[in-house]
Amino acid sequence: MAHLRSRRRLALAVPVVLSLTASLGFLPAAASAAPATADAVRAADAGLNLSYVVNTRTDRRTIESVRREISRNGGSVVASYDTIGVIVAHSAAPDFAARMRAVRGVDSAGATRNAPLPAQSTTDMGTPKVLGAGQAAEAGAQATAGQDPLEPLQWDLPAIKADKAHEKTLGSPDVTVAVIDTGVDDTHPDIAPNFDRAASANCVSGKADTTDGAWRPSASESPHGTHVAGEIAGAKNGVGITGVAPGVKVAGIKVANPDGYFYTEAVVCGFMWAAEHHVDVTNNSYYTDPWYFNCTTDPDQRALVDAITRASRYAERKGTVNVAAAGNENYDLASDSITDPVSPNDGTPSDRVIDPHTCYDIPTQLPGVVTVAATGAKGLKSSFSNYGLGVIDIAAPGGDSTAYQKPEPPATSGLILGPLPGGKWGYMAGTSMATPHVVGVAALIKSTHPHAPAAAVKALLYAEADATPCTDPYDIDGDGKVDAVCEGSKNHNGFYGFGTADALAAVTR
Repeated sequence: MAHLRSRRRLALAVPVVLSLTASLGFLPAAASAAPATADAVRAADAGLNLSYVVNTRTDRRTIESVRREISRNGGSVVASYDTIGVIVAHSAAPDFAARMRAVRGVDSAGATRNAPLPAQSTTDMGTPKVLGAGQAAEAGAQATAGQDPLEPLQWDLPAIKADKAHEKTLGSPDVTVAVIDTGVDDTHPDIAPNFDRAASANCVSGKADTTDGAWRPSASESPHGTHVAGEIAGAKNGVGITGVAPGVKVAGIKVANPDGYFYTEAVVCGFMWAAEHHVDVTNNSYYTDPWYFNCTTDPDQRALVDAITRASRYAERKGTVNVAAAGNENYDLASDSITDPVSPNDGTPSDRVIDPHTCYDIPTQLPGVVTVAATGAKGLKSSFSNYGLGVIDIAAPGGDSTAYQKPEPPATSGLILGPLPGGKWGYMAGTSMATPHVVGVAALIKSTHPHAPAAAVKALLYAEADATPCTDPYDIDGDGKVDAVCEGSKNHNGFYGFGTADALAAVTR
């Protein structure tokens, strides 16, 4: 499952089958780029094709000049986002990025990967726990009037008062959320009624592909995006589960390649597609490969930060609220140093000590992005969730080991239930699962305040959150040792940000 915010790239969810321990998180990325640079140089020396972003000034003359220089330096243009000055290029030329950085009008340039095109992943993304027929039947027997059959198993809905919100409104079909992820199965009965085909695309190459169904995951790809889409907007239609905002539209923007990597060119395309297709909220439950953290002291990594920052800011200027998962490693993202053992995850990783103040998990730590931490069935920070004062904006249910946080009956699992491709349902957990809860609440706010700009939607999201004080001491596994330290006040702290998302407040204030 892609962003298992564990040993990979998906800021996402930790599959149910995994043991939800403290090592589940986002992948870090990089203080020093030496190992990745060596990988990239070896690939280039071998004449293998790599992908690059070249970031320029946005005037037409500069962009045209830079395109010519890309060709002269042994590259080819794949896509050009002139509005933000980001050009995606391929090249097998050694030192292509260094050459482009010397070109007049180029602000930054860097390789988006270390493995040659196409990259091949050796990382297991996990398998969700599929809901059995017996469990489904038992849940359906306990459903009350107005509930979908599996809703009794969704402890996460009352945790943010979504069940009460649904008594007032299910959200507006004029609001569209986009799941920038591994792809969405729009044929699923919980997703099909609310799916927005016009706002969906495949951005894996860095250029949008709108071929019918291109946004769907193949049978061998992660179900992550489908699960996320259902958590947000699963239809209240007498089938399966209910989403946080079951009346809004949901689109799929596929950015993970068949091997599960979320590369910069795809993420840039995803944000730009969302911006140009009037998407109101994007869900980003991943981190951009191959670096868990991208250090601005490294020219290649700085270019990746630059490109995605330009794209996400452009989307927000067009009215889109961008929401991202904080990651699953139980890292304090506000600390002075973090050891990243997994980057680059498509090359030769090493233990790198990075400075979180200059090395960023993207898009999670970009300006303007809403950063989400996860909570479990008892309302406490999930054992795996990253945290950090001034980094976490808000919290929402992402699940946790039932041994740590057990839900009240009739729910039986401390994980999050959602749809899986092929008309199935299953459990997953992670900050990847917390993020769609916040996206759903943001969609309800937009439904209530249809003319609110992105900044106003975010302000309401924070103001309406339920203030949640620090858990102190935080000994989630009960072994007598503190597992994380929360800093801050009741109204704003490192575990829960401004508080726990509140769906009822979103539709009544």
